[in-house]
Amino acid sequence: MKIKVLASGSKGNCSLIETSSTRFLIDIGITYQRLKKELEKMNLTVDDIDALLLTHAHNDHTSGLKVLLKHTGFKIYANKEIIKELTVDIDKERIELYDTIIHLNNTEITVFKTSHDAKGSVGFLIKEEGSLVYITDTGYLNRKYFPLLTNKNIYYIESNHDEKMLMDGPYPYYLKQRIISDEGHLSNETTAKYLKKLVGDDTKYIILAHLSEHNNKEELAYNATREALEDRSDIKIIVAKQNEALEEIEVLYDKINMCR
Repeated sequence: MKIKVLASGSKGNCSLIETSSTRFLIDIGITYQRLKKELEKMNLTVDDIDALLLTHAHNDHTSGLKVLLKHTGFKIYANKEIIKELTVDIDKERIELYDTIIHLNNTEITVFKTSHDAKGSVGFLIKEEGSLVYITDTGYLNRKYFPLLTNKNIYYIESNHDEKMLMDGPYPYYLKQRIISDEGHLSNETTAKYLKKLVGDDTKYIILAHLSEHNNKEELAYNATREALEDRSDIKIIVAKQNEALEEIEVLYDKINMCR
């Protein structure tokens, strides 16, 4: 299993997931041209993509959808709430509605609810020859999902803001309250606490995602999780970027590689 984070942040989010049986995108908050360029760097085209999965309908996760639909023919996976919230019309034959399980060839994707001010927002647990938890844009993580999400190979999880930077910063009060609410975003500290409970012996990588431009710094996000997992120096912690794709991360059973 491989993940290539193409963009992560308030200006746009998109990741490419590849297993031995499928390739698919999660969210399309970047332009079609940027997507094409990133795929070309991997010797891929949009014709190599099997599907697009949407986590929710906010613009930073869907802004590239309209143009993508014009240039591709693959299926768009979403739930009914997300489809209703989209500002883009999708032909019915292009839509695959998901509930709790998605099967893309041999890849099984379990869908679980997240808590965000966007109707139908979800995260994904992706499994085939490895396991990947994908959580973005949520104010908290329901404890009932802990057994499902424990001890996976890769965690992609938002670490949106530093609490002090946010509260001391220039945002208006209502926006600060929205961000720290149960329907807002995870702070560095909260993400670190969750990860301490979730990681296990099989965990190899953590990708800290969706960092705020104004209320966070890469070193603050990294240090919060590193300190929480001080006894797990074997886990590689990577901070995702807004304007720069990450190196591709691969896990294959007990074989772990970093691929440029």
